[in-house]
Amino acid sequence: MSDLLNTQAIPKVELHLHLDCSLSFRSVSALISDMTFERYRAEYLAPPKCRDLVDYLGFLAAPQALLQNVRALKIATLDLFRQLEEDGVVYAEIRFAPHLHLAAGLKPQDVVEAVLEGRSEAQRQYSVESRIILCTLRHFDTAMGLEVVKLAKIYQAQGVGGIDLAGDEANYSLDAHIPVFRKARELGIHATAHAGEALGAESVREVVEKLGVRRIGHGVRSIESRAVIDILNERDVHLEVCPSCNIQIDVFDRYEDHPIDRLARQGLSVGVNTDARGPTDLTLSNEYERLREKFGWTPAAFQKANTNALAAAFIDATDRDRIMLRLV
Repeated sequence: MSDLLNTQAIPKVELHLHLDCSLSFRSVSALISDMTFERYRAEYLAPPKCRDLVDYLGFLAAPQALLQNVRALKIATLDLFRQLEEDGVVYAEIRFAPHLHLAAGLKPQDVVEAVLEGRSEAQRQYSVESRIILCTLRHFDTAMGLEVVKLAKIYQAQGVGGIDLAGDEANYSLDAHIPVFRKARELGIHATAHAGEALGAESVREVVEKLGVRRIGHGVRSIESRAVIDILNERDVHLEVCPSCNIQIDVFDRYEDHPIDRLARQGLSVGVNTDARGPTDLTLSNEYERLREKFGWTPAAFQKANTNALAAAFIDATDRDRIMLRLV
């Protein structure tokens, strides 16, 4: 059996996965009848190396423009579950910002319901268990963030697991989002936040201390501060690490430079994710191959990353225990 088949066979948990960054050629073709593979690669994939996060975010315009109606959102969601099953993922949390899908007249609740309908259909076809995460963005105001929290509460029983703060961390402060995350805590809504990608270790400290999160999207620049690593260990904060995407947006020059292995060896709870299966042209099995090649990760290392991720998942203990049996 080849190495690639071995990594595909590993049962995986993926917590950091953006819906609008995961459109495959199959889903785009279902929405644009004359789409060619060459055009798909030119319009929907980002280059292997972007200048920075803001440069990379510019390549999301095409998929976001496509995901502006109920049919497109359902097709994209259903197809993402197909990708996950083929990749050996047993549990996934899929995130998106409802306010980015309103250009054609949808309301935020219409967007959430469309994705949840796609998820329900996927659950009948695939064995991937899941939750949905609703994002607010750095450049959104407090009112928009509170609307995201309200939606998360309304649809909590239907599969929405929590909220996230995403977007341009380097150019927007946390100030508008502190009341949003406070409200989420009051309502018992789980939360994660992007940090430590476009900015350094202090950005990680800030979301932990000001937003109170115990999960961080990326967080990889924690490696720059022993004090921040100590805080993460003390508070049992899980890092949703996405190595290839970090390399693509030039947080680190080469894969060998990425700190995921060093962070794991310092005792942090680290999981492995793709972040963006579309623009990054990536599967989680590909990512595992790179970790094995560059850092010598073993099946035991992958299992530890997956159990770490499942322990941090936005699910109850009964579901966690059941899914854990699929990882062994």
